[in-house]
Amino acid sequence: MTLTLHETIAVDVAGITIGGGAPVVVQTMTDTDTSDADATALQCRKLADAGAELVRVTVNSQAAAAAVPEIRRRLEDSGCPIRLVGDFHFNGHTLLADNPRCAQALDKYRINPGNVGSGNLHDANFSTICKTARDHGKAVRIGVNGGSLDRELITALQNENADRGLGMTPREIFVEGAIRSLLSSISAALETGLGEDRIVVSCKVSSPPELIDIYRRLARETRQPLHLGLTEAGMGARGLVWSATAMGALLADGIGDTIRVSLTPAPGGDRCDEVIAAREILQSLGLRSFSPTLISCPGCGRTSSSTFRELAERVRTLLRERTPGWRIRRHGVEKLTIAIMGCIVNGPGESKAADIGISLPGTGEAPRCPVYVDGEMSTTLEGNAEELSEKFLVLIDDYVEARYPPK
Repeated sequence: MTLTLHETIAVDVAGITIGGGAPVVVQTMTDTDTSDADATALQCRKLADAGAELVRVTVNSQAAAAAVPEIRRRLEDSGCPIRLVGDFHFNGHTLLADNPRCAQALDKYRINPGNVGSGNLHDANFSTICKTARDHGKAVRIGVNGGSLDRELITALQNENADRGLGMTPREIFVEGAIRSLLSSISAALETGLGEDRIVVSCKVSSPPELIDIYRRLARETRQPLHLGLTEAGMGARGLVWSATAMGALLADGIGDTIRVSLTPAPGGDRCDEVIAAREILQSLGLRSFSPTLISCPGCGRTSSSTFRELAERVRTLLRERTPGWRIRRHGVEKLTIAIMGCIVNGPGESKAADIGISLPGTGEAPRCPVYVDGEMSTTLEGNAEELSEKFLVLIDDYVEARYPPK
């Protein structure tokens, strides 16, 4: 499902619809050197396998631009459905003009109005990119970033604030500048002949409260589809929590048509983590369903045994391994809910509420594990962690085969 509090225009990106009431689209960005077509195509395929629907690649040099058609060819040859977005800063007008095959191979261009030049060059360069998109039938994202706002605009707002005694705080000046930059850029893009139905917009910052303020205002002032995400979320738990806090508040209000969770990978970390995080945010709000939901308790002094933790981990592994095949063969399996609970306090209730759930014994409880299927007591399992895992995994497989019809 999608919420419709912010009704937007639908923008088609090579068969994927952003806005217009379509499901929220998941996107991400590669961190390879785009001029290395082999490495970039490989990462694009991995991100697509993780669930990304759009992937953005840096196009910052002639070598990178020249590699884009080869990246496209490799993706098509491997049957990868990912849509490619070109990320342009500073020299995008030149790279697109010099590399028409790159301009055609990309499905969407990303333009940052703060990084296309200053003075008269700003307008000319911005216009060149928009006209290229127009001529090639491509969509664009006009993406204002807090870290690269037009300094001339901010200075003008500061002077206006002082001269008129408006009493605006630095934060209010910043937010006003970001909004004005974006709205004026939309107008400039439309003046080039780029269709309204070819423009997605974003106004990204690193502060969740500022992001929420900006996007709530944008939802009132534009019909363009909105790309959500913090400019930089950070690493690990911080990046996940800040992204979920900011985007969750907006998505719950019906604001946002495509999202990216911009995580800093740990050394040797997996870029796919931000795709997984974006999908979890959408699924947690009931906006999309990607895979079965596993509910498990956190454990406490009542659950001194680690059995329920081991079982939860084994079931999580099973779901990761089997969900892709299940989704190909079975209708609706992504809506399956499984509960693994560690004691009698919430165990029976949570297990009954799930499609299939098990309530393990806590400290001092009888060593028997009731299993509930569709809210009814089905069977009781006994044994050690390995034995319980094997028996419960069989029950899950049987449930999927019986409950979800073949495609």
